[in-house]
Amino acid sequence: MPSKEDLYQLFVEKAELVAAKVTSIASEDDALKYVINLCGEKEACQLLVSGCEADLSDKAEALCDTKQKKVIAAPGLNEDLYKKLAAQAKKAGFECIDKGMRDHLAGVDIGFTYAEYGIADTGTLMLDCPGEEMRLATMVSEFHVCVLPKSKIKANTYAVEKMMLTRMKKTPDYLAFITGPSRTADIERVLALGVHGPLELHILLLED
Repeated sequence: MPSKEDLYQLFVEKAELVAAKVTSIASEDDALKYVINLCGEKEACQLLVSGCEADLSDKAEALCDTKQKKVIAAPGLNEDLYKKLAAQAKKAGFECIDKGMRDHLAGVDIGFTYAEYGIADTGTLMLDCPGEEMRLATMVSEFHVCVLPKSKIKANTYAVEKMMLTRMKKTPDYLAFITGPSRTADIERVLALGVHGPLELHILLLED
C-alpha cells in the first residue's frame, strides 16, 4: 500500500499533467487569501452582446454597457468561513455569493469549493454536489479553485467504492468527478480549454 506522501506526490503529478495548478496550503485562511489574490489578478468576466453597433433603445444600450464587478461564488462553505471570505471580497471590491448564480449572466470569475476526495492515479477531484449552486460553481465559473485536504487523497476509484455504494442506497445525489480544467476538441482535433467549463482549475492541498 502506498504511503500518504506517495499518494500526495502521485496526485500532484497526475493533476499537473492535465493542466491543473496545484498549490500546498497550511490553513483555510491561506485558501481565502489565494482566492482573493487570484480574483484580483484576473480580468473581470464581461457580458458579450452582439449588435451593439446598431441604433438601439436606451435599455438595449444600457445592456451593451454592462460590465459587472468581479464575482466569487462559494456555495457549500460553512457559515463562518463564508463570512470571512465575503468580508475579504467586499474589502477588495468583489462580490461574493453562495446562491443565485443564475442571476449572473456575465459569468462568475471564481468558483470556490471543497472536494470530498482526491483520486491519485488520475489527479481527479471528487465533489459532493447535492444542489444546483454547487454544480454551477464547478461548471460555469471562469476559474475553479478547490480545496482538498491531503488526508482525503485516495489511491484510485476502488478506494472510494464503499462510500459510493453507501450513497447509492440513499436519496439520489450528484457526485462530480473533475479532472483538470474543461477541455474539448473539434473535428480537426484542435484542443481548446475552457469552452464548456472553467478555463483554469486550481487545487489547494490543505495540510490536515
